[in-house]
Amino acid sequence: MNILPNGLGHPPRILLLGGTSEIGLAILASLGLPADAEVILAGRDEQRLAAAGKELPGRVQTLSYDAMEISRHQALVDAIFAGGPLDMVISAAGILVPQEEAERDVQRAAEMVETNFTGHVTSLLAVAARMRAQGHGTIVVLSSVAAVRPRKANFVYGAAKAGLDAFARGLTDSLHGTGVRVLLVRPGFVTGRMTAGMPPAPLASTPEQVGAATAAALRGRKAAVWIPASLAGLALALRLVPRPLWRRVSR
Repeated sequence: MNILPNGLGHPPRILLLGGTSEIGLAILASLGLPADAEVILAGRDEQRLAAAGKELPGRVQTLSYDAMEISRHQALVDAIFAGGPLDMVISAAGILVPQEEAERDVQRAAEMVETNFTGHVTSLLAVAARMRAQGHGTIVVLSSVAAVRPRKANFVYGAAKAGLDAFARGLTDSLHGTGVRVLLVRPGFVTGRMTAGMPPAPLASTPEQVGAATAAALRGRKAAVWIPASLAGLALALRLVPRPLWRRVSR
């Protein structure tokens, strides 16, 4: 089922930032895109981008994109919009560096913050300005339950996601009434390439489940979606845990 609005006047164009992201690709697969859709996969690994593109419907284009190369983001977005209106952007770039490694090597910590937060900000500010000018569009931002209350076991990652979550909520408010929509996606632990070797946390999901839930949220016109839905209540409870008890949480 195609969830993009009717009457676009052109085949839908979708951009995935972090073009080899398992979650991002699962979202694309759940959208029910028509055969004439144009999908733009933007990422760092050309071979993996090409392989991912073969699994998608429609016309697929691949572009070089690095979330940490912030000086290139404006020009990249301008070039993409020069090719025609863009109807949806899925911002899915992300890396997970173990907390112990981030503390040993501050450069690795910086890479995680720039990839999971700063790169989204610079890319999406450029996207939002162009979508505001065209009067329509949808921006999907991948946050995390880790944004709710960073834990000592991954507080650098959690801090980056908390920043991204706050940015997305502010962006939503700034675009209200412009015809541009933001959907904030907050999954819990997702089993996949990024979490390989880690024991699954409670309420874990798969990329396919995140993709299906995101597509359902887009159909339902939601502004945010927790995956699984029960995380919404858990997130409220997490904010209320006294700090001495919170420090005892091991993971």
